Amino acid sequence: MSNASLSPLPSSDRPDVAARLREALLAVSFTADGLLELLGAPAYAALSRSETVPALRATRGDTPLEMLVRLFLLQQPVPYARAAAALPADACLESGWLVRTGEDEVAATVDVRPYGGPGGEDWFIVSDLGCAVGGAGGIGSRAEEVVLGVGGASTTLAGITVRTPVTSALDLGTGSGIQALHAARHATRVTATDVNPRALHITALTLALSGAPAADLREGSLFSPLAEGETYDLIVSNPPFVISPGARLTYRDGGMAGDDLCRTLVQQAGGRLNEGGFAQFLANWEHVEGEDWTDRLRSWVPRGCDAWIVQRETQDVTQYAELWLRDAGDHRGDAAAYQARYDAWLDEFEARKVKAVGFGWITLRRTGAAEPSVTVEEWPHPVEQPLGETVRAHFERLDYLRSRDDAALLEATFTLAEEIVQEQVGLPGAEDPEHVVLRQNRGMRRATTVDTVAAGFAGVCDGTMSAGRILDAIAQLLGEDPVLLRDRTPAQIRRLVEQGFLEPAG
Repeated sequence: MSNASLSPLPSSDRPDVAARLREALLAVSFTADGLLELLGAPAYAALSRSETVPALRATRGDTPLEMLVRLFLLQQPVPYARAAAALPADACLESGWLVRTGEDEVAATVDVRPYGGPGGEDWFIVSDLGCAVGGAGGIGSRAEEVVLGVGGASTTLAGITVRTPVTSALDLGTGSGIQALHAARHATRVTATDVNPRALHITALTLALSGAPAADLREGSLFSPLAEGETYDLIVSNPPFVISPGARLTYRDGGMAGDDLCRTLVQQAGGRLNEGGFAQFLANWEHVEGEDWTDRLRSWVPRGCDAWIVQRETQDVTQYAELWLRDAGDHRGDAAAYQARYDAWLDEFEARKVKAVGFGWITLRRTGAAEPSVTVEEWPHPVEQPLGETVRAHFERLDYLRSRDDAALLEATFTLAEEIVQEQVGLPGAEDPEHVVLRQNRGMRRATTVDTVAAGFAGVCDGTMSAGRILDAIAQLLGEDPVLLRDRTPAQIRRLVEQGFLEPAG
């Protein structure tokens, strides 16, 4: 369908109206906390699945908050008089936030969803009607240039992003503006780009309604809107990463063959980063017959960049096609058309010898190191968001380890990271465990198997004794040669530091 099926958007040139609307929404607790209290946890959770019936049932009263939930989240017309009692209704009508639907009723032209910022901020994410939650079956079928609100991918990227103060940040493919909104908290200057001009308009509305500074908004694909030599301290992108035949839906389909869009994005990002700067993306990648998927991703990493790539999930090609056909609502339409699209998807994968598709996170950091580090791993297990500090610390530990040889490592002191527990696995009654497992209860929540020497070493690391002295004491306790123990243990120490079980004390 064409863009004509989408509602006209509110004016982005009336920050005064956005500010007055924001004040009115806050005055009646139209916030994330206010909605949770009004709707209750089940109805609030149902909204995140694009199920509105529980919220409609919970807003049958006549309070201003119930009226605003129906107006801005549930797309229900409300009496003009009730709207005017809670909102600057005439100004909202004039600037396009509201439209008249009858003699005495008004309706919203966009979704407005309360969103709690990481510092307790009350933000509002603007999106097209019916799109407050990203990618819930059938949204995409109505218009190619529809702009979605907050989905799981959006919050995942926001959670893994490194949040250190920076001068400049780039949100590439901004959509409804959630990443730009987060970046505005810690970046002096924010640039937001999108190939869809409607997304840029909605990003301006999101920032204004959230009380955030305006961003530099630029239209274009990938890095084309940037000037030659323009670089940033932080680049984030939740790109249209879906691997599909064609580019039917702007918000998800990149229009390049296979995973070329994600590959191009990653490869070009290195030249757009300042020294020490981070680029963080969500991405899909192909698992191609006869290729190692980790090698495929390593080939994407640009020169001069460390990389940490985490595969969180894989789907076979049939699961993948079904997921995104349902996302577009194709399963609800003509059966023959659905089957034809499904078949076309499988034809595309077969032609490219793709057997599965991976999803995960890619983080780059610009480095001057002679030999950049590239880590590619699969970690489908639960993690603790936000992970931004975990990501930052990962690269800091890389710097620490590559600047120290084994001799320097043995002179260093370490402390055991917070909330590490030890598990011993073995037969009941056995004198010694078969396995000793160290497990994190924070961040990536890793678990690693260690021998008794490494377990004992980690257990006494409190920052007071050097690694070498600890190993000497363990050698004496076990009756082992201290020289041999010093020779074979640094590799385990490096692994424990790299994975975050041990932290340098000095």
